Amino acid sequence: MFTYRTLFNGLIFWLLLSSSATTLLAQTAASARFRFEVSFPAAVSSSPLTGRMFLIIARKDSLEPRLQVGRYGTQFFGVDFEKLAPAKSVTIDGATLGYPINDLKELPVGDYYIQAVLSKYTEFKRSDGHTVWMHMDQWEGQDWRRSPGNVYSAVQKIRIDPAKQQTVNVQVTTIIPPISVPPDTKWVKHIKIRSEKLTKFWGQPIYIGATILLPKGYDDEPNRLYPTVYQQGHFSLAAPFRFEENEANEFYREWVSDSSPRFIAVTLQHPSPYFDDSYAVNSVNNGPYGDAIHEELIPEIEKNFRCIREGYARLLTGGSTGGWESFALQVWYPDFYGGTWSFAPDPLDFWNVEGIDIYRDKNAFYKEHEWYRVPTPNTRVPATGETRLTSQQRNTMELVNGTKGRSGGQLDVWSSVFGPVGDDGYFKPLFDKKTGIIDPTVAQYWKEHYDLRYYLEKNWSTVGPKLVGKLHVICGRMDDFFLNFGVYKVDDFLTKAQNPAYGGSFTYGERGGHSWRPYSNAELLRMMDAHLKKRMPTKTTPN
Repeated sequence: MFTYRTLFNGLIFWLLLSSSATTLLAQTAASARFRFEVSFPAAVSSSPLTGRMFLIIARKDSLEPRLQVGRYGTQFFGVDFEKLAPAKSVTIDGATLGYPINDLKELPVGDYYIQAVLSKYTEFKRSDGHTVWMHMDQWEGQDWRRSPGNVYSAVQKIRIDPAKQQTVNVQVTTIIPPISVPPDTKWVKHIKIRSEKLTKFWGQPIYIGATILLPKGYDDEPNRLYPTVYQQGHFSLAAPFRFEENEANEFYREWVSDSSPRFIAVTLQHPSPYFDDSYAVNSVNNGPYGDAIHEELIPEIEKNFRCIREGYARLLTGGSTGGWESFALQVWYPDFYGGTWSFAPDPLDFWNVEGIDIYRDKNAFYKEHEWYRVPTPNTRVPATGETRLTSQQRNTMELVNGTKGRSGGQLDVWSSVFGPVGDDGYFKPLFDKKTGIIDPTVAQYWKEHYDLRYYLEKNWSTVGPKLVGKLHVICGRMDDFFLNFGVYKVDDFLTKAQNPAYGGSFTYGERGGHSWRPYSNAELLRMMDAHLKKRMPTKTTPN
């Protein structure tokens, strides 16, 4: 007997069936669209590998696509894999996050050059009880594009139509060879040591090192001791101050002249599994790098080279990352060092971390106002103030480079240095990389442990007397990454500080960007020399 209930039940059944069919068709269509399948052969590794697979898409091949990836670089995608066996593939498709274009289906139809890179991860069983998988630096400075042991494919030219049903198979076959360390010369020497402190923390062999530049006459005066300049910064095997042994190099001509002040100059290498540089301090995520540098590496340098082993004769400098490090080391090791000249330092105060106020902002991607919100800028063009990248774009780029803070990017490394350990053993993030929501408990941890302005204010009565005349900061007021604002906070405090007055200096370039410098490296050394002569013990031979 036909009833309205029968009709209703039939309608419900038809709707459910139609919905299921629509879902199935959508899933089938999605799986049938353009995708890449990337694998490695047994010749690369007979054992399963864990790591991250990258697929790079470029419009030109004048440079390999993998070497075109960067902050403002070409399109790429990344996806994690675990225990991937030879000949098994990793899929990169519309579900894979990319940068600068986030979704593969948004890629314009056209001809492109593609290349894949397999970045290997290592298992670290840390001494704090956590086990993490991360990329082991191979003395390249945490760069998956160039890291020895990583594997890349040949470059292919293909036509991409994201709406088309097509599978492109790519195989990575070429293993990147070991880094070639420049040979020692008369002027430039190299040291690399296994750090027992860091090895114990990470559960894997960890190495740190230095490149040493010797002064003129070093071999001719075997009993003479020299003051040391420690130049901090991103990983590099190059000599300090861009010294090159040829007459075309301006600094070379100055360094070897009779009028040049005599220093031993040193750049330190201390990459961590998170970044090309550890920030030279102890941290719960990176380990005891501060101890390793000051109790293992510098003693090794001073044992092998004729450095004056006194605090007044150890000077610091560096820019950007090295600017923060040189300032932080002078503040936290006030007796060990005799002065710093810190250029465009990373945030000395966290009220502006590449545009993010970690203390007042609720979201790292937007400034919230009563009726509207504005994207937070991350990078600007100094000449015009134009925003070049937003915070959300910058953080998406890092997320494509690596999950769980393994991007090797700037925001991630700050979180690894300044932040606490998360429950999974990786750092606890300051904010969610997808939503931008800030965790105020992590912000408070940053403040209490690494906000240098806050530290100075809280401890000035005890640390201030040891820092008088030692703090010199140089910064452009139009820094590309807004780093000048953290400098202002420290400047405001120090210029008002009493008992004692700080006795240092702040130098600003009114329209200067991140690379602004008011004087050359040779002029910097002369300033350091004058500073040194005012402070050296009276019985010490002048430099």
